[in-house]
Amino acid sequence: MAFRNLFASSLMLIFTLGALAAEPTWPRYRGPDGNSQSSDKNLPVKWDAKSIVWKKELPGSGQSSPIIWGDRIFLTAALENGKKRVVFCVDRKKGDILWLEVAWTGEPEASHAQNGWATASCATDGERVVAFFGKGGIHCYTMEGKLIWSRDLGTFPGMWGTAASPIIVGDQVIQNCEEAGKGSLVALNKKDGKDVWSTPRTAPERGGWSTPVLVKSGDKTELVLNGEKAVSGYDPLKGTQLWTCKSFAGRGEPTVTPGDGIMYVINGQPGDIYAVKPGGKGDVTKSHMAWHTPRKGGRDQPSPVLVGKYLLVVNMPGLVICYDAETGKQLWDDRIKGPYSSSPIAANGLVYFQNEAGETTVIEPGPAVKIVATNPLDAKGEVFRAALTPCEGQIFARSDKMLYCIGKK
Repeated sequence: MAFRNLFASSLMLIFTLGALAAEPTWPRYRGPDGNSQSSDKNLPVKWDAKSIVWKKELPGSGQSSPIIWGDRIFLTAALENGKKRVVFCVDRKKGDILWLEVAWTGEPEASHAQNGWATASCATDGERVVAFFGKGGIHCYTMEGKLIWSRDLGTFPGMWGTAASPIIVGDQVIQNCEEAGKGSLVALNKKDGKDVWSTPRTAPERGGWSTPVLVKSGDKTELVLNGEKAVSGYDPLKGTQLWTCKSFAGRGEPTVTPGDGIMYVINGQPGDIYAVKPGGKGDVTKSHMAWHTPRKGGRDQPSPVLVGKYLLVVNMPGLVICYDAETGKQLWDDRIKGPYSSSPIAANGLVYFQNEAGETTVIEPGPAVKIVATNPLDAKGEVFRAALTPCEGQIFARSDKMLYCIGKK
């Protein structure tokens, strides 16, 4: 019992400590709190070719987002059409590859052309680096690239491939093990990779490519995961499903965006955007859905981002819509040059949307549209589907071929 109380306390500390580590961090997909929010006040807003501090050609191909701890950037890639999966570390200041380790070799599973075999981002706690490759397993390394443990988590049959990133919660590594069909949500001991718990993902929530997030619910913490037909909350200590809220469309691709006592959710296929209060038990569709608003114009892959009372979402074709986060009322929409696959980031009251050509549109959220800057990146023949990563006045942009450091030197 004492251990459980200590572990629960450590979950709450995640929220209070956030990014306040001794070193600059962006330790997991969508940042310390899983909401794409950066506390950096000095990120560049406008840039051009002269703003590129360095760029580095990367091995193979991939679209995992840059994960940062101190002066180290962690990435993954696939080589030989998915037959080889690698984890590697890049020097944040110079762009040099410090180490590269082959995590897996074998016959690749099927994957969609827009996905590939190295989409899940790494996660780190400053001592370990965890990388997930679907059929290629999950692997844990030291910060210097020494293998600690590896696990085979299944074959992941299907035609789309996997994309969910691992997260580190206390002494656990939590991984969404799903593709289009039946899957599971699992927790492994981060020290040795052994099973802690495993929860089947069944209809209606099963199927998806989303990464779980931690959400505060009073004095408790819930693990929340988007899915094919519903979003669900789990006990992070046991893996027990606590509640489920039905959605309005299929494809659980976008990640849930936690706000102040509420969560914002969209699905991959066109349908309503909706807000859900944490807590509850069983089917909370009627009791805990705060609002829902129909969305128009194409599929959604990027996740929502919240700035103050404004909730912004860009769909894949490039339609940005701003909602009142409290009521769900649509305030405005505007079209920016697409297509978009990566989720935006927010910093210093601004939102950064990067399209697949590497062009970043910076918008100041408010009651009316205000485009602050449009920043092209001379990257012909490259595709940008990884999310931008902010760190100490710089932005790191990863294409399928290159890694760029943008901002102050």
